[in-house]
Amino acid sequence: MINVRSLAAGQVIDGFRLEQQLDPGGMADFWRVSHDGEALPLIMKIPLLRRGEDPLTIVGFEQEQMILSRLSGPHVPRFVAAGDFERPYIVMELVPGRSLKTLLDRAPLPAAEVAHIGAEIAEALHSIHRQHVTHLDVKPSNVILRDDGSAVLIDFGLSRHDQLPDLIAEEFDEPVGTGAYVAPEQVRRFRGDPRSDIFSLGVTMYFLATGERPFGEPEREAEWRRRLWRDPYPPSRWNPLVPPWLQEIILRCLEIEPDARYSSAAQLRFDLQHPDGVALTERAARRDRDGPLTVLSRWLKVRNAPPLRMRSVAGVLDRSPIVMAAIDLSAADDLGDALAAALRRVLATVPDARLACVNVLKVSRLALDPMEDAKGRNPHLQRLVELKHWARPLPVDPERITYHVFESPDPAAAIVDYARNNHVDHIVMGARGSSPLRRYLGSVSAQVVAQAPCTVTVVRRPRATDEAGPEG
Repeated sequence: MINVRSLAAGQVIDGFRLEQQLDPGGMADFWRVSHDGEALPLIMKIPLLRRGEDPLTIVGFEQEQMILSRLSGPHVPRFVAAGDFERPYIVMELVPGRSLKTLLDRAPLPAAEVAHIGAEIAEALHSIHRQHVTHLDVKPSNVILRDDGSAVLIDFGLSRHDQLPDLIAEEFDEPVGTGAYVAPEQVRRFRGDPRSDIFSLGVTMYFLATGERPFGEPEREAEWRRRLWRDPYPPSRWNPLVPPWLQEIILRCLEIEPDARYSSAAQLRFDLQHPDGVALTERAARRDRDGPLTVLSRWLKVRNAPPLRMRSVAGVLDRSPIVMAAIDLSAADDLGDALAAALRRVLATVPDARLACVNVLKVSRLALDPMEDAKGRNPHLQRLVELKHWARPLPVDPERITYHVFESPDPAAAIVDYARNNHVDHIVMGARGSSPLRRYLGSVSAQVVAQAPCTVTVVRRPRATDEAGPEG
């Protein structure tokens, strides 16, 4: 057993040399360490296992040791080594940057900064969710912002991995988490939904935007339970400068029912990066909390609610992909109809999908393109109008559809770049018929199929011999 009180700089533990003691955490001590052959700066986390210490410290250490060793990517510290209960420790990358907690004194922050930080954290959450992990303790002190602005998640002691035992659930009957940030379903002892992390991120953005916590700082479980029926004040009550689109996003994250929140962190990130496309509902205009009858109805619902059904992270993500429709608005109606029919089939299988309708306005590489068409209309705005008209019959909730027109000399590259930058899961696009010119130059759809980071469905019309591709 490591006696944390006797540790000193220069001491060596399993080949790791203690260099400098860092600020302690609530459940662990931290040391900067070095090791022969390791160029990265390293940190050793040593859990506090003193007599009388909270048993959650012990279980959380084992949980984090299992989970962190399975995670990879730029949004988590790189796992290096771990000891056992004879010498308990975890060694990981010492992430350069600053804790998000250091920004809290500056709150409220400008809306654009809140959105940027929120999008980076959502990106990190999407990364770990795709690796079957729900963090379940998202809060400013567990987020590090690198110098380039990207977010790194730390402290996986309360997390859950779909494919590993959930020691927290097995050994504790009461809910665990941080009172100000814990999601309603966690209060009900349910740890199986990645949308719990979306709720906690919503709390974080609320604080950054207003300087206030939506649920205060409750310490007891009885206080936590109030969020099962009591909604928070709208952010604009505390900060009138919060724009409607940001209030819409934050309050959607803070919905009591997970199904009413964003279906995935990728979808949340999408809205934060495209505020002009956020569909505004009554949330955006709220000026007060819900009335007593609504609150009473929620309270009665909680009293009679059945146990929540366990769902895997992968199961939730599979139901909520981002689907991109790359539409050639200059194509004949039968190709547009075929594309719409294919989209209906895709959307019928994934009811929580977000749909991004995209059109690429091809421009010259060198020459200046006219700002207006022959009728004096702005081509970009005209395409946007046509895009919305084309998509109007599709069975998609207005909150789940956005429209984008890009200007590019290379339509295939524009489509692929958009898919990569926005974590698109499925591209549906049209392709015109074969011709000598297309065979010589290569079709846009073929280039997209070859380069896209996701599934691509190419739709053809029965009889087509046009030479152009889906760039329109």
